[in-house]
Parts: sequence; structure tokens; C-alpha cells
Amino acid sequence: MVFPKPASESDLVFHSNFASPYGGDSLPSFDMPENSMSKESAYQNIHDELQLDGIPKLNLASFVTTAMEEECNKLIMESINKNYVDMDEYPVTTELHNRCVNMIGRMFHAPIGENEDAIGVGTVGSSEAIMLAGLAFKKRWQNKRKAQGKPFDKPNIVTGANVQVCWEKFARYFEVELKEVKVREGYYVMDPAKAVDMVDENTICVAAILGSTYNGEFEDVKLLNDLLLEKNKQTGWDTPIHVDAASGGFVAPFLYPELEWDFRLPLVKSINVSGHKYGLVYAGIGWVLWRTKEDLPEELVFHINYLGADQPTFTLNFSKGSSQIIAQYYQLIRLGKEGYRSVMEKCRDNAMVLKEGLEKIGCFNILSKDNGVPLVAFSLKDTSLCNEYELSEKLRRYGWIVPAYPMPPAAQHITVLRVVIRAEFSRTLVEHLVHDIINVLHELEKHAAKVSYDIQEEKAVDDSAGIKRTALDAKKEIIGQEANKRQKILAA
Repeated sequence: MVFPKPASESDLVFHSNFASPYGGDSLPSFDMPENSMSKESAYQNIHDELQLDGIPKLNLASFVTTAMEEECNKLIMESINKNYVDMDEYPVTTELHNRCVNMIGRMFHAPIGENEDAIGVGTVGSSEAIMLAGLAFKKRWQNKRKAQGKPFDKPNIVTGANVQVCWEKFARYFEVELKEVKVREGYYVMDPAKAVDMVDENTICVAAILGSTYNGEFEDVKLLNDLLLEKNKQTGWDTPIHVDAASGGFVAPFLYPELEWDFRLPLVKSINVSGHKYGLVYAGIGWVLWRTKEDLPEELVFHINYLGADQPTFTLNFSKGSSQIIAQYYQLIRLGKEGYRSVMEKCRDNAMVLKEGLEKIGCFNILSKDNGVPLVAFSLKDTSLCNEYELSEKLRRYGWIVPAYPMPPAAQHITVLRVVIRAEFSRTLVEHLVHDIINVLHELEKHAAKVSYDIQEEKAVDDSAGIKRTALDAKKEIIGQEANKRQKILAA
């Protein structure tokens, strides 16, 4: 006799996931569905669709951290329901935020006493941080111009053409002219001398980049400071410097401690850094620090009586999660200076291994610098087999996401591939990447040889039949045949 088996919890989950209407129908894309679905079905369907995304660890286009320790993940989940803006309700979270500001401020050599607080704020990322810093410079410049009885309606900011797009957003959103120093072939960052030449009485600040997004190079902030000091002395202006250290702010203090780029330089009035890059936190946290309280105009700081407490705030985003702030504090105390130094050294070493591997292949020009953000930017010496975009596309078949992009204007005829070496990118993965690049190049060589052979064969046949065709005609026909094949496959 066969006894009926009682339905187990796993059976019910299987039924709800795969035997539900949503197992055989497309999920809604435009209208909210009329009926509910089980939590298991909702999870499974979204989970399955997300598998089509790239693998975060193999996304070498991004500077953003993709892995943290399990203990930190627990803290993140425990605090994911806390709204950071409710400072009176979550005073410990506010205290952890302030500790982060103090630690990062001292890491950047802010001129503060032993028991004094640094001036800064956590942001959603460096984009918000740059907006806040830019607003502070604009307001400070306007206040001075008003006091002098001079026009204050045409502010400008001087940057290199290699700046991240968030600087263009700041200029457009807050009506500030963006004056860009063009790069040139072989020199892909802002030239300090040219930047200072572009400064005028309406310049609210010069923005230097510690870690260009194009090739990871540090701009010479010390030289910029010295040249600008001399110009300020000659003109009577007090044009300041902002350092966009989104990528390099957690790198330089540990790999290049003697490099002067931060508040040790008198004209550096504010610095932004991304906690979610080499600060080693998941996406969603940045920081902006000011040299002194006087560098942040008081009229930009709001004092809000919200839910029972006076809260000074300077932010574009009001409500935001607390998790990333807590995660940043975890990393700062968990790793300490010793841990951050070790992580950055490992990243630099792995970048050097990748660079050496690419140089041994012999097909690439290296456009990044050894001293900078740990990444490798490179271009093809010969594009007869393929160009950088095609190589990037072919690496996707191995799971690698390696971006290809043109350099900034005046050098945009140069296309580069860039591999960011993050903390979670191991030596083994570096070696695999080099191996897969070699495989792709070999495949391209074989394909090119086959196409050349086929062209010669067809030419021989045509010549014997008295048909005169050039190799180019034959190649065009082969390309057309391949395109027709792809169309038939797609149509099927």
C-alpha cells in the first residue's frame, strides 16, 4: 500500500515558485499586477533575472567595493532600517559618523587640536560631496565680492578636462562656468601651470584630482599650490584649491605618506573622498572635509528642529540610510592604519603583476603610472586585428567587464582599456585575466589567418574562371555572408 506523503515546506515553496502563473508568464514591466504573489515567487523571479547581471567581482570597470566581511554585513543588515537624519533617535549612529569625520580629517592632516572636531560630513558619494564643496566655494566667493562692491554673477571653476562628470553637473546645476585645461597625448592630467594661467578674479577654486578616472594618475597638487600662492600674492586674490580625492584619498596616505596633496598645503580648503571606493565600503558613502570652520559658510548650514532636537545639517539629501556610515566606522577600526596600508600595498602589487603580464604580451602601450591609484590603463599598439572596444567585448565571453573609452578632448583619438585593482581582486584573478587576454588575442590571430586564407582561395578560384576581384571585394562579400547568417539566427 502506498501512503500519501504530506506536503512539506519545500514542496510548497517549489509549487509557489515554479508552478505559479509567474513561472510561465513574463513579469510585469509597466503596470502593477492586480493580484499578489507569494514571497517565494517574488524572490525567485527577481533573483533569477538578476543572474543576467555581470559578476560584481569581475567588474573591473568599477572602483566600488563589492565584498566586505560577514561581521560588517551583519551590522549593515542590523542598521538598514535606520534613517540617518533622525539624529535624536539614533544618537550612537550620529556619534559613529562624527568619529569617521574626525579620523578621516586627521588622516588628511586637518589643522585641528588633539580634542577638536574636524569639519566634514558624510554624503551619499563623492558626487554629493563635490556639490557641497562647490557650493561652499561659490558662497564664500560671492560674500567676498559683495563686501568689495564687485559683481558676483559670473563665477567660474578651473579643472582639467579629465574630471569626472559630476564636476560638469555641478557647473550646470549651480550656474558656474567650467574652465577646463585640455590634456594632450602623453600628458593626461591637468597641467598646474596652465590651470593657474586660466585663473581670474571670478575663479571660485581650482579643482585638482588625486587619481584621474582615466588612468589613475595623481595630479601635482603641491606644484599647483605653489604656483597659485605666487599668483595670489601678485594679484591680491585668494583663489583656493579643492582636491577631488574620490579614488586616491584612501590610497595616498598609506602608499605615499610623504606626498603633499592634502591640508598640509595652505590653499587646500576642502577634500572629498569616496568611502565606497578604496575606503572599502559598499556603494553609497562619501565624505567631504573642510580645512577649518571658516571655510564652510555658516549660511549653508541648516539648524532644524526635527523630531525634538536641533540638528545642524549641510546636505543635498535629507533622508538616507545609516548602514554605510556604520560600515565605514567598522572598516576604520577593524583595519586601522596597519590594515589599510596592507590592503593598498596588495592592490599596488597586483596592479604591477597585471602591468608586467601585459608588457610581456607585447601588444599594449601602458598609459597608467606606477605611482597612483592601483589600476592599469592600456591601449593596443596595433589595431589591425581588433580595436580596444572589440577586445573589451570579447573579454565579456570570459566574464570580464573591462571598459574601453576615449581619452578626454585633445587626446580623444587614443582609446584605452582600464582595469581597476580593488581589494577583493586577488592575484589568482589577475593571472586568469592575463591568460584570458592572451587567449582572445590568439583567437583573433587564428580568425584573421583563416579569413586571409579564404580570401586567397576564393581569389585563386575566381582568377581561374577569369573573374577579376580584389581581396577587398572578397572580404566584403565574406562579411556580408556572415551578417546574413547572423540575421537568420536572430530571426529563428
